[in-house]
Amino acid sequence: MLDPRLFRNDLDQVVLQLKNRGFNLDVETFSRLETERKRIQICTQTLQNERNMRSKSIGQAKAKGEDIRPLLEAVENLGDDLKLAETNLTEIQAQLENLLLGVPNILDNDVPVGLSEENNTEVYRWGEIPDFSFTPKDHVDLGTGLGQMDFETGAKLAGSRFVTLKGSLARLQRALIQFMLDIHTSDHGYDEMYVPYLANTASLRGTGQLPKFEEDLFAVSTDPLFYLIPTAEVPITNLVRDEIVEADNLPLKFVCHTPCFRSEAGSYGKDVRGMIRQHQFEKVELVQMVKPEESNTALDSLTANAEEILKSLKLPYRKVLLCSGDTGFSSAKTFDLEVWLPGQNNYREISSCSNFRDFQARRLKARWRNPDTKKPELLNTLNGSGVAAGRALIAVLENYQDENGRIAIPEVLKPYMGGKTIIDGS
Repeated sequence: MLDPRLFRNDLDQVVLQLKNRGFNLDVETFSRLETERKRIQICTQTLQNERNMRSKSIGQAKAKGEDIRPLLEAVENLGDDLKLAETNLTEIQAQLENLLLGVPNILDNDVPVGLSEENNTEVYRWGEIPDFSFTPKDHVDLGTGLGQMDFETGAKLAGSRFVTLKGSLARLQRALIQFMLDIHTSDHGYDEMYVPYLANTASLRGTGQLPKFEEDLFAVSTDPLFYLIPTAEVPITNLVRDEIVEADNLPLKFVCHTPCFRSEAGSYGKDVRGMIRQHQFEKVELVQMVKPEESNTALDSLTANAEEILKSLKLPYRKVLLCSGDTGFSSAKTFDLEVWLPGQNNYREISSCSNFRDFQARRLKARWRNPDTKKPELLNTLNGSGVAAGRALIAVLENYQDENGRIAIPEVLKPYMGGKTIIDGS
């Protein structure tokens, strides 16, 4: 959530910044609510001051032996008026908060202005695109050809956009996950976490999925209500909800493997073939909590950590800076890593690395204690895929295939594959 003071002190600039995202702030509603808040707050403070003054007068009159009954009656009536004013103030503040919870983050100044992914800026490319002497297959034809990727059984067990993997392909996905966790913990300094796969409403509100994106979540019909996590970002970032972290403990760096569950609301008809857009998928997530002045450097390092996975797997990719219209709701700046998929003859997203500044921390009340001021201040939070395991599996299948549909095992994964060097369906 944005700092409410931004709206009160520089509303025109906030409106302009949000328009770069394609978001139109309801200025009329905000101004009406804010005017009413000010009026009720002044009224509440006036009543509080008057109550305090009359209470003091009662004490003085009592000390003089005077009749205080009229004074007590006046204070009682004043107390009722004050309770009503405080109730009204709480209600109007809740309406303002609900409005602000639906407002996206302000973007960094170097984020390019644009409407869609067509306006994203390519930063650079890494790796050589493989030159096959045959027409490369996509992961669906490769996986089903090996007899180890089954979308029909996934549909029978659950529905569309589910898959089953077996044999060497199931092990290859597990190998990718284990490799990523080992690299991020041993080489990049992240602490591995295991977390619940269900989250409460407070957790999802804290990271920005609620209330705006409830339709993208899978809810569990319980009381209280739970949701299947859309990403490990939710439980990991909420580790610091309502906490004050000492400066000596920063930065906090966590890596976590979880399944992720997304309804993909509004994406029907898009990426219906294969494993690109599933309701359930595996991901290794990187999360950092840092001092505000360190968040720019943290975004670069977190993105580089994800890139190192792709480099180790020798998968060609490109780094892209997202434009204003393509940047996520909570993010101030996002780099996407897009891996080359020969079967699509195109780059596709495999990691999205974002700096949220203090947007999530304000919702979470996640703070650190500044040793200079001795006072709590809001943290900056960041996260990114390190990387999406399902899409890494797709990329390995398509980039390491041969003309017979067999898959060579990347060198760094061989220790995780029990000596296997090729997947041939056997």
